[in-house]
Amino acid sequence: MGLLLLLTSTLLSSYFHPGRVVNAQQLFTIKEVTLSIEPSTDVTRGTNVTLRCRAIVSSTGQDVLSREYTIYKDGSTVYTKTSSTSEDLLYPLTEARVSNTGKYTCRINIAERQMTSKAKKLTVTGLSKPILQLNKSVVSEGEELTARCTAPGETGSIFFYFYVNSEESQLKQVNTNHAEAKLHISNVSIHKIHCAYTVLITPDAFKSVDSNTITVTVKELSIAPVLEIFPQYKIYEGDQLVILCTISNSRHSSKNITLDLTQGPKLLGRGDNKVNHSMVAVAKDPGEFECRLEIGELVKVATKTVSVIELFSVPTLTMSPAEVFQKEHMKLTCKSESYASERLRKEELTYTLDPPESPLIPSGTGVFSGKALQYDFNYTCVAQAQGITKHSETLTVRPKVSVSTPKISVVGRAVLGQPFKILCQSDIGSLPINYTLLRDYDPLGTTSVKLLHEQALFTVTITKPDEISKYMCEAKNSHKQAPLSKRLNATVIVPLSDLTLLVVPPLAEISEGDQLYLICGVNGTPPVTFKWYRVGTEQPLHTTTSNTNNSDYKISLLSKEHSGRYYCEAVNHANNVVRSDPVKVNVHMAIWKKGVIGGFCLLAVSVLGVVCVLCFRSKRGKREAAAELSVKPSSPKSDDSLTVNLTHDTEVYNAATVRVDRAAVSVWSKRPPEAANDEESSVVSNEPDVEYTEVVHPQPVDPARVPLRKGTDTVYSELQNSPHGAADHHDYGSVEYAELNGEQPEINHYGPEVNNYQDLPVPVD
Repeated sequence: MGLLLLLTSTLLSSYFHPGRVVNAQQLFTIKEVTLSIEPSTDVTRGTNVTLRCRAIVSSTGQDVLSREYTIYKDGSTVYTKTSSTSEDLLYPLTEARVSNTGKYTCRINIAERQMTSKAKKLTVTGLSKPILQLNKSVVSEGEELTARCTAPGETGSIFFYFYVNSEESQLKQVNTNHAEAKLHISNVSIHKIHCAYTVLITPDAFKSVDSNTITVTVKELSIAPVLEIFPQYKIYEGDQLVILCTISNSRHSSKNITLDLTQGPKLLGRGDNKVNHSMVAVAKDPGEFECRLEIGELVKVATKTVSVIELFSVPTLTMSPAEVFQKEHMKLTCKSESYASERLRKEELTYTLDPPESPLIPSGTGVFSGKALQYDFNYTCVAQAQGITKHSETLTVRPKVSVSTPKISVVGRAVLGQPFKILCQSDIGSLPINYTLLRDYDPLGTTSVKLLHEQALFTVTITKPDEISKYMCEAKNSHKQAPLSKRLNATVIVPLSDLTLLVVPPLAEISEGDQLYLICGVNGTPPVTFKWYRVGTEQPLHTTTSNTNNSDYKISLLSKEHSGRYYCEAVNHANNVVRSDPVKVNVHMAIWKKGVIGGFCLLAVSVLGVVCVLCFRSKRGKREAAAELSVKPSSPKSDDSLTVNLTHDTEVYNAATVRVDRAAVSVWSKRPPEAANDEESSVVSNEPDVEYTEVVHPQPVDPARVPLRKGTDTVYSELQNSPHGAADHHDYGSVEYAELNGEQPEINHYGPEVNNYQDLPVPVD
């Protein structure tokens, strides 16, 4: 029971506590947060400024929600407060300063929900006048002075400036409103000192007015440096100099005193009250000496310039002749142009060459002679007198190299009829070198080569190849005779001409399956690049480069598709392209194809002939069996003659006159039955038997009637005899058919063609 009461009391106290967190059941929204600056966003220094942050919050409950306010200046937090009321947050800026200038924002946080107001900029103008304070108004040379500058009421990052006679002396940066500086004023005089400050507010800076001015008097110290040089008048080279640096008031004692004796950048000695230095006077050394006194920050200087008279001038070294070639005679002269005659006799002045191993030997006072070396050599002249030594500037002798025999060559390619360049060049030789081009010893032009990268080039043109050997060149860079080069030996490229295209085998003999050679020949200088084309195509069929003036292109296994017009092109290093005339190529049918076709034709003709013969025989058999033969009386002449014109497919015999002697041969005799052939035995007729006798007659040629032809024909002749004493045969007559053959006993197998059918026997009714 007691534990329950304790828990209830804890929950009630937590609920009613003023700073409790929002009830979990209460809903809210932050509608707006605004920031205002009162009385204005632009105020002067010392104005009381208030920043007001107002939040408008809507919620479901009656309880005021606990909220957290945060004020930011230029993004940095400057103030934070938690409130359980709905009143505005007020952030006061009492007596605002320039350091308060900036952009302000306000942010409210309720139960981890936040909202930030828009930024408002506050500008505060006006700075307080700084106050300067000094610890002393009268100081001695080198004495330290303390200055304090204060900016009343200012805050922030402040830069303090200290001025001596309107010139900035020191700068101090602090985060307070005051700063101190140690000032050292060395000049004996009256000086005015003031200060000022600047407040830095990124990205702006505001500067104050100047402080009050304080006058400071600087008194001179009784101590000073003293510089003495002996001898004091007309000092010559070689004289002994004594330089003394001391303090004017030696009774003044200070632990901070330092004396330095210097000559230009060279420190000659250092001490606390005296410095002594001894040296030999030299004209070339700087003649200004300085005695420097330092007491703390105080520096005092005493200077003197010493003029040293030159005992003799720096020697000069010259060469004659001005240009010398290897191993030629040369002379060097060393001489001082002036000397102090009142202190030095001319004979006392001596000259030597440095280095001592110089190949030149003395030939007089300051004169050295000998032969030039084959390489560059540095010489220096040394003049000495009364312990003074002077060196001349170094003279570098560069012996020139005589030019070697030049070489002549062609740059690029020499093309007949076109300009080309000839180069003349020597392997060795000192510049400048003059090159002259000669043609049969006649000079054509001269070029001077003065730089290493330059070349002697000449442009020429030749019209005949042998003209190239007429050119020579000479090179000259000295008084000696110029060497002459050999004659120019170079290949002359003759432009191409007369390009021809040859076809092998001959055009009339080109057949399918053959190999075709297209041979191109041209006049000109090889190597030559040949290209073969077929008319109608842009790309070459074949390209090759030959070291001769001709080349060929082979096409294997020709076919009808290879027929066409062909041509070739050629080009050489003259870069001129020539083209041949086109050649027309016709690919004929192969011989074996012709044989096959001919064989087929002959076979067809043979078959046709056989068919015709068979047809003829069939017709003749029927004709002999069915026709009625007609017998005609013979003519009264002793010899009967019949003229028969016969025609064959290919050859025709001339008609022949057949004479039959009635007394010798009886054509009316009956044929024995056993002699009859199959065709005759098969014929059945009621008519009297007709005797057919096969008679072989020679066929004499009658050139007047029929042209002569080869072969044989079957000749049918109708033989008629006079019927004397044969009255019983008047109606029919006697007829004899003779089968006449030229030379063969058998019937020709070619179909006969009879030109005159009226010569054949006509059947009689």
